[in-house]
Amino acid sequence: MTATAITPQTILGPFASTNGDAGVHDFTWADSTAAATDTLLCNGNDVLMAYNSGSVAGTVTITSVADEKNRLDTITAYSMAAGDYAVFGVGLTNSKGWMDSAKKITVTTSAVEVKVAVLRLPAGYPS
Repeated sequence: MTATAITPQTILGPFASTNGDAGVHDFTWADSTAAATDTLLCNGNDVLMAYNSGSVAGTVTITSVADEKNRLDTITAYSMAAGDYAVFGVGLTNSKGWMDSAKKITVTTSAVEVKVAVLRLPAGYPS
């Protein structure tokens, strides 16, 4: 199967002129490609979320790359029960050992029912 690029969705800043408009704070879950790799192009201010919309357990794997000390720490088959949500961030998208040389992180799910979303902080955050 072909890898799918996960498109980051930028969160509005607290003083955006459209903050009160209907729908501007909504985000969408992307269908993952079961048993194939999906990629996230990072800018360092991203949070990867997963949601198991299925009726059985599923998994998420986030593949690490060797850091400057040649260490690996892949998050392997993180288990998610039916209906579970998970969030991965706090350094994942800006730390060595996760992004490849093209600034991409590789995510693999066990089933298409495991949806993914990437939320990106707006430019200038954190300040």
